[in-house]
Amino acid sequence: MFPALEPELKQETLPDPYEDFMYHHLQYYGYYKAQRGSLPNSATHQHVWKNNPRYLLNGSFGKREDLIPDRLQKEKHLWPSCLPSTVRRQTRAMSTEWVPPQPEYFYQPTGNEKIPEIVGEEKGTIVYQLDSVPTEDCYFTSSRVGGKRGIIKELSVSLQGPEDNTLLFESRFESGNLQKAVRVNTFEYELTLRTDLYTNKHTQWFYFRVQNTRKDVTYRFTIVNLLKAKSLYTVGMKPLMYSQLDASTHSIGWRREGNEIKYFRNTAEDGQQPWYCLTWTARFPHDRDTCFFAHFYPYTYTDLQRFLLSVANSPVKSQFCKLRTLCRSLAGNTVYLLTITNPARTPQEAAAKKAVVLTARVHPGESNGSWIMKGFLDFILSNSPDAQLLRDIFIFKVVPMLNPDGVIVGNYRCSLAGRDLNRHYKTILKESFPCIWHTRNMIKRLLEEREVLLYCDFHGHSRKNNIFLYGCNNTSREFWLHERVFPLMLSKNAPDKFSFHSCNFKVQKCKEGTGRVVMWRMGILNSYTMESTFGGSTLGNKRDTHFTTEDLKSLGYHVCDTLLDFCDPDRTKFMQCLAELKELLQQEIHKKFKELGQDIDLERSWSDISLSDVESSTSGSDSSLSDGLPVHLLNIADELNQKKTMYKKKKKALKSRKQRNKQYQRHTLMPESKLTEDAPERAGFPSTLQKPPAFFRTSENASSSMMKYEKSRLNKSQLNGRGKSTSLDPTDMTTLILTKNIDRIQKEKPGFTVSCDPKRSTNPSQEPAPSVKPSWSRSRHPGTRGSHRTAVAYPSLHVYTYP
Repeated sequence: MFPALEPELKQETLPDPYEDFMYHHLQYYGYYKAQRGSLPNSATHQHVWKNNPRYLLNGSFGKREDLIPDRLQKEKHLWPSCLPSTVRRQTRAMSTEWVPPQPEYFYQPTGNEKIPEIVGEEKGTIVYQLDSVPTEDCYFTSSRVGGKRGIIKELSVSLQGPEDNTLLFESRFESGNLQKAVRVNTFEYELTLRTDLYTNKHTQWFYFRVQNTRKDVTYRFTIVNLLKAKSLYTVGMKPLMYSQLDASTHSIGWRREGNEIKYFRNTAEDGQQPWYCLTWTARFPHDRDTCFFAHFYPYTYTDLQRFLLSVANSPVKSQFCKLRTLCRSLAGNTVYLLTITNPARTPQEAAAKKAVVLTARVHPGESNGSWIMKGFLDFILSNSPDAQLLRDIFIFKVVPMLNPDGVIVGNYRCSLAGRDLNRHYKTILKESFPCIWHTRNMIKRLLEEREVLLYCDFHGHSRKNNIFLYGCNNTSREFWLHERVFPLMLSKNAPDKFSFHSCNFKVQKCKEGTGRVVMWRMGILNSYTMESTFGGSTLGNKRDTHFTTEDLKSLGYHVCDTLLDFCDPDRTKFMQCLAELKELLQQEIHKKFKELGQDIDLERSWSDISLSDVESSTSGSDSSLSDGLPVHLLNIADELNQKKTMYKKKKKALKSRKQRNKQYQRHTLMPESKLTEDAPERAGFPSTLQKPPAFFRTSENASSSMMKYEKSRLNKSQLNGRGKSTSLDPTDMTTLILTKNIDRIQKEKPGFTVSCDPKRSTNPSQEPAPSVKPSWSRSRHPGTRGSHRTAVAYPSLHVYTYP
């Protein structure tokens, strides 16, 4: 989690271990070239671009044999085994996720915050500036392993002596983003963020380093090129700061820091796009320290790979968590797919399991999605009885990082195609948008095998506090309001973090290309986008405090807990939530008509009112409207559409059975009869083709037949309508799995009682009691779940390509 570990080694002959690790590791990306000794530590990893605007990097990506086939296994040898034992202990200590001992409250504006005059480089001094970066007029074509050859340029100014107090800036490390820094006063700097590569916008995410600090001095930083008119910084959100000296001496990690915070509009000339500015003051804790500022807690591609390596090397977790390569990104980085489920005892159990699909980081600057995903994975891979039960009844398909290229280069919203991937889930351009194309294709195949109960894509939100969901209104009367049950249950399980009133279920035309809407139209009733704030909570005990990484990870646990509530065979909670939803909707309709000055009789016609008319539009991002395809992809898309149309025209359906028989005889039977002229003993073979092959009529493979039956049964239910039952029917096979597993847990653990909570009831005949309201209290907490650590040797990890 923490950037640039810099252990102080007494022996100068020893190389910096973190630099050595990153030097070898980041060579693979093709984005960074570590020139040892040219810059201090992590700053040696630089973005490099060729002057030719068509190329991001020097040369081409090269042949596949140039790549390391097992990247995670290579990391295993580089980190931490490359470190001396004393440094390894220090590295592990600094990598511990730190939680502030006290709540970090929002900044309370005084109304006297200074609005600094933006003077620019004309009146200031440039102290840091990246080379020219590709904008919307160019596009990515290839990358080269090892990055740019040659010496990496020093971008910061050189200090004139020990008394020079100029800050030294750097952002050329993984996920870093800072384009330029201008010194406008002794302790005042104007900062310009780099836009997403191959675009001219999306300036939101920042992550940069400063060195040569002075203690007890007030510095002012002003970011001058933000694009959003509204921001959480206007309601008390603070930037994050990390001090390496605090981390090494006191094990203190990222913390909220800043005073005199102001978000304001910069004056713009007529006809030009207005810019918005963020200014804040900060005091550094130590002299000559190395500090980092960030928009939110960073979670890099390397962090993900470290986590996946620990899972793959665990002899316990690797039994029920299979790691695969879903695809490669544009730059050749691996997009990982995790399949998490306990092995089924019979084919019937395997066929009865429903699927849950979770994804994150399609927007690379929304790192809060990765922290929720990490909390979910920590719990579902644990030895908790609830986690074991979930693995028994579900198959989890997890894509933890959909856009690794954007994460690596420090983009906020786009991939190297220069487009927001969450507006292109309907794309046919497999080569240009491989991550989402393969994700959609994987889910499409999954739907052919079994029911997908829930799809959820984890995101971050820059203008609302709390955590909430966007869903899709269901028009079927049979499952009316069912898509709102899971969010309502989640709000009851996490009342101080999750806001149901912030949820929205309207399907807008501009959101048709999002993962949520595309998966819903493919047949997944409970299809959601989870939005987690960059700020904090306005609810309950956490009111007016910032979220920490532990808060976000705990929500991943609550997702698991809510799944058990949602699929409990005892439908008491489910029916209670439906009744509450109807009451809430009635109140909302009354409110809407009262605003319009109209009266309505809700006793008879209220359920016929369109829910989309009641709800307002979702408060989305500034890229809600898709930019469309880049210019260089328009022709390719047109050609593919034309081929698709021609293919459909050529394959016209025959009108009658007689025509189909004639075509079959002409193309199949006649060629076969010619081939049998030299083989009289096989002359009768063509006539046998008119009958179904014998093995289709036999039952030699009973388990295969049962799985085919289950598959066809599910497909028929999907064809009957998009809506599916949102809870388990008492006669369903999954209920039998629940009962069997509860019995097995009680036999293996006599002291553990599964039915202590209403949602763990296994009585299929139990009916909801209207007069008894179930309790939503929780006796479990993510901190109580067990962990399994072992030193048993495990074979090398093999990452297989998803078929």
